[in-house]
Amino acid sequence: MGVFVFLPLVLPLTAWPVARLAEQHLHPRAATWLLTGAAAVLAVCSTVSLVLLMVVGTAQLPGNPLPDAWSDPEVRAAVPYDEIAGRVAIPALAAVLASCGHAAWRHLRVRRRFRRALASLPRTPVAVLPDSAPYAYALPGGPGRVVVTTALLDALTSAERRALFAHERAHLTARHHRFLLTAQLAARANPFLRPLYTAVTYTAERWADEEAAARVGSRRVVARAVGKAALLSRAAPAGPPGLAGLAGLAAAGPVPRRVAALLGPAPSARLWPPVSTAVGLAAWGAAAGTAASALSSANSAVTLFLILKAATPL
Repeated sequence: MGVFVFLPLVLPLTAWPVARLAEQHLHPRAATWLLTGAAAVLAVCSTVSLVLLMVVGTAQLPGNPLPDAWSDPEVRAAVPYDEIAGRVAIPALAAVLASCGHAAWRHLRVRRRFRRALASLPRTPVAVLPDSAPYAYALPGGPGRVVVTTALLDALTSAERRALFAHERAHLTARHHRFLLTAQLAARANPFLRPLYTAVTYTAERWADEEAAARVGSRRVVARAVGKAALLSRAAPAGPPGLAGLAGLAAAGPVPRRVAALLGPAPSARLWPPVSTAVGLAAWGAAAGTAASALSSANSAVTLFLILKAATPL
């Protein structure tokens, strides 16, 4: 395997340039798909590398259940610095699994808590809560629901209300919670992917903004609704436990940048930028890094499998 087993652990760094450029120059829909896909592949590859290193490290521990031949010098020679890397990989992989498991459990727990809180309300697509705290969110599920308080509705004009509902419905229709959860789990699996998760939280909101603008026919109205809702929510009290927001499902993103983007021209619907542009070079660089990570993981996995198979007595 050689140093190839370590490449997937650091290759997520190649996706950093595209995270910033994609959220600025790509259509939000394309940027969300690109960044989420790259984060998922890179996270899986880095986790596979940790598993391979963990196998080598575990085989060196006394009393382990693995075959004795797996700790032979021929097997250990396949991994550079095997004594250090193998043993460090064991707690690292345990931390990754614990962190991802906690994030997934918290995601499901929050959704269940919100559904229980709304169980007494009619099963309508929109749930209006008589609350003095102005907030709104999209609650995914079967079927998804838009939840909004009377305080926020009273503060918006009729056109801004349509923009608000169109924005939240766009989250439900495009299932943005899945993109956000995937990017969040990827960032938990490899901290180098944190910038991609941050970018996805922004591009998902921008995607919903653009869908709302197309639905209501006015980008300026959506910009006013976004800005006004953000100002009201920032000044609002925390509200009842579990109803002030849906953490991890729909992060708000930098509001001034979203408003500025809405006040400008609509983004191009081009799915992939030309290579002659800066964002095109970054996108191709991220794609190359992702492909190299996948190839390195596959090469390392196959190599270690063949080495362990040859070392295992019949």
